[in-house]
Amino acid sequence: MKKIIYSVAVLFCITGLAFGQTKSLAEPDPTDVGTGSAASALREVSIEKFERDGAWNVHISPDAGVISARLFEGSPAAKEVLEEDKGNEDLDTHVLGVKVQFFRRGINSIYVTAVKPLPIEGITKTISVWVAGRNQDHDMYVLVQDYYGHNYELYLGNLGFSGWKQMTLAVPPSPDGEHGIVQSSPYYGDRPGLRVIGFRIDCNPMLARGTYYVYFDDLRAVTDLFELQNRDEDDMPDNW
Repeated sequence: MKKIIYSVAVLFCITGLAFGQTKSLAEPDPTDVGTGSAASALREVSIEKFERDGAWNVHISPDAGVISARLFEGSPAAKEVLEEDKGNEDLDTHVLGVKVQFFRRGINSIYVTAVKPLPIEGITKTISVWVAGRNQDHDMYVLVQDYYGHNYELYLGNLGFSGWKQMTLAVPPSPDGEHGIVQSSPYYGDRPGLRVIGFRIDCNPMLARGTYYVYFDDLRAVTDLFELQNRDEDDMPDNW
């Protein structure tokens, strides 16, 4: 009887561990990213709604094709409105469309970059963006810059799906505050620790032909604002 109970308990632990790992890989959980801190104040914030003309640049090698971008009216039907944006839905009515006309098949990359880097306050746990990738087998990355100005590329996922999809990635925490993606430091003042530079799409060489369309909407982040929310009112900011 004891052997049976022990076997069931072991099986339950293994199953629970496997389920937890599968869930975290499929849908990054902000509460599990950098769980070493004693307290946190997680909040989902909007970084960019893609509502401004001229706010984004697009680029592809001139030998590969011609690229253009413009705003379109529309929005993903499944997108949930942030609490802070309720009542202002009429201010979020556009998406960014990118059109590429390839000259020939080949190894190409599409760059969609912000005119100015987009800062995120606090310690960023996850980054998400709504994308309509037109079911093409291309890989997409988010380009970020950390506290020290070092550039990194984070894999967001494959664009082989139809319609709109909210794609999410977890920002790996620095192991020691000196290596990897560093988002804060007590030595260089008080400023946002992570900035989004834009996106890169690495095209599947066999599919990079004809005309390709991709659309973006609502770039968001889940960030830990514990230090900012718990700063004393009479404490001066170190940003001068």
